[in-house]
Amino acid sequence: MFFIRTASLRDIEPVRLLLAATWHATYDAIYGADKVKELIAAWHSPQAMKDRIEKKGGEFLVADDGRRIGGMAYGSMSTKMAKTALLHQLYVAPEFQRQGVGRDLFAELETCFPDAEIMRLEVEPKNTVAIAFYEGVGFVEVDRIERMAGIEGLPGIVMEKSLTR
Repeated sequence: MFFIRTASLRDIEPVRLLLAATWHATYDAIYGADKVKELIAAWHSPQAMKDRIEKKGGEFLVADDGRRIGGMAYGSMSTKMAKTALLHQLYVAPEFQRQGVGRDLFAELETCFPDAEIMRLEVEPKNTVAIAFYEGVGFVEVDRIERMAGIEGLPGIVMEKSLTR
């Protein structure tokens, strides 16, 4: 059984290992293993992870069972859109997917931004498993973009969920 807690600096390496395994399982068939390695190196470096953990206004959560990290989620308030929280990452280790870990991470994360009225995310259009998950927790597609995360050649679907309580 996993419990959800705030990530700390000691979680950087376990989370990086989780992200590498999850990204290869999810994206190798879409982008190819070499492109995935390149994205992992750029987006999940130790410094990038440290920056997210320490970001003011950000929430970095992990699912921990006392022996290992089974999932992670990271969100922050938008600096460009009023009352909007951004879900940057939500990943669950392949062996723990479809066991409620992602749902538990998301349920905790959406409570972390009391001033937000909307949560927004970008997702790869070919990642149908993630799209189905997000729809299952209340997100709807609101737009399509050509540059997900600002990267040329990475199209994305923009999804939003109302957080009005």
